[in-house]
Amino acid sequence: MEKVFIFDTTLRDGEQAPGFSMNINEKLIVAKQLAKLGVDVIEAGFPASSPGDFESVKRIAETVKGPTIAGLCRAVKRDIEIGAEALKPAERRRIHTFIATSEIHMKYKLKMDPKEVLERAVEAVKSARNFTDDVEFSAEDATRSDLDFLCRVIEAVINAGATVVNIPDTVGYAIPSEFKEKIFYIMNKVPNIDKAIVSVHCHNDLGLAVANSLAAIEAGARQVECTINGIGERAGNAAMEEIVMAIHTRKDLFNITTNINTREIYKTSKLVSHVTGVYVQPNKAIVGKNAFAHEAGIHQHGVLENPLTYEIMKPEDVGFPSSRLVLGKHSGRHALKQKLEQLGFADITEEQLNRIFERVKILADKKKEVFDDDIMIIAQEELLSLPVKTYELDYIHTTSGNRLLPTATVRLKRGDELLQDSAIGDGPVDASYKAIDRITGTPGQLLSYQIRAVTHGKDAVGEVTVKVRFNGTEVVGKGSSVDVIEASVKAYLNAVNKYLYRKELESQGIHVPSYELV
Repeated sequence: MEKVFIFDTTLRDGEQAPGFSMNINEKLIVAKQLAKLGVDVIEAGFPASSPGDFESVKRIAETVKGPTIAGLCRAVKRDIEIGAEALKPAERRRIHTFIATSEIHMKYKLKMDPKEVLERAVEAVKSARNFTDDVEFSAEDATRSDLDFLCRVIEAVINAGATVVNIPDTVGYAIPSEFKEKIFYIMNKVPNIDKAIVSVHCHNDLGLAVANSLAAIEAGARQVECTINGIGERAGNAAMEEIVMAIHTRKDLFNITTNINTREIYKTSKLVSHVTGVYVQPNKAIVGKNAFAHEAGIHQHGVLENPLTYEIMKPEDVGFPSSRLVLGKHSGRHALKQKLEQLGFADITEEQLNRIFERVKILADKKKEVFDDDIMIIAQEELLSLPVKTYELDYIHTTSGNRLLPTATVRLKRGDELLQDSAIGDGPVDASYKAIDRITGTPGQLLSYQIRAVTHGKDAVGEVTVKVRFNGTEVVGKGSSVDVIEASVKAYLNAVNKYLYRKELESQGIHVPSYELV
């Protein structure tokens, strides 16, 4: 297979975007990981732009082995000299020089005519060749340039010694079919194009950077300039991970390869996110939190039968921990059953599964995602519940405040009967417990009360554990809910039911050890 070279500009184009700046040590850490990832070229910075950038390029050139280290330089002699000095320690170095070739840039930014631009481009490449045999030339804003003029510039810089010619879509203006035609035209129009590698550098202003890069590869480009997580100026650059995995996944179509160790992709993405403090959106392709997550019941069933039904690549191929079945309101019984088995609840009946499933659905309507600990609490409550529940919570309403008298109205179910009462207390929980005492006629003395968040977030499930004394018998009750008051009431009712169940068994002459009430 032919090879596509991966030119990573995370540390230059990516880092110069607002909010993505890195210090020298951070750049060095990322550069080392990029080498481990297997990129062919690391564009380490723009040496002439600042003393800090000069130093970071120099440190990377001294330290990082394997990839070619590149420095960006304007088509200005002094820029090239500074860049060459910074790159001097590198075992493989590349000077990357550029000048704009579009009419709008030449007229308003450079204030130069086309002839002057062509001459400056040639001079820059010749100057760079004094320091290294590896010189890349970029025609800034190439996609808005006159195509025949662009071809003349490319021919001239190759004759001057450029080994790579880059065709940037600097402002993300191109459409894939159009960009493919431009690259194909250049490949066939420039007579000495076979003397250089054709590269592309696409921006994402229209969300087409990756698509344009892949279209260019189809037309014959053999270097792609890209960044980790697609970071970069404005809407960013082509995302390296998406380009590489598109090539990897569709080998049948592209029939090319890269040097990237794909199992390092996720790790590299996480590192760049951590260093910059800017994290990718959950639905980001390849490295997003949801890239290998499934919530819909139909999808979960398919993935459980065969992951290929809904996953076109293996998560481990990009270093992702694993596929994730998210339990939510769209999930099905198959995913829940598998999750319960993973959590240790293997031998459950269909009736138990249905009860747990209904409770998970109710909980999923109250919070965005149901976590493993949520499921464990529900499963434990259902599987370890009493054979008979004398009282069940039907309704609760409380009022409280620093200037209000705490009150609670509680309605319980006993078989087909609904029982309701109200009470006041020192707080909403105390008032609720007193209302329950009035309804059941079984007053208890609260000995201890504990609450903990089972999961994280504002919608976390809270688990309440109480110890209650009824007529000298101590009973432990537990309850859970996203609502603390409801969890507290469920815990107290659990203790009441345990005590009443014990009394019922003892009336039948059955002894119940005290530990069974804990």
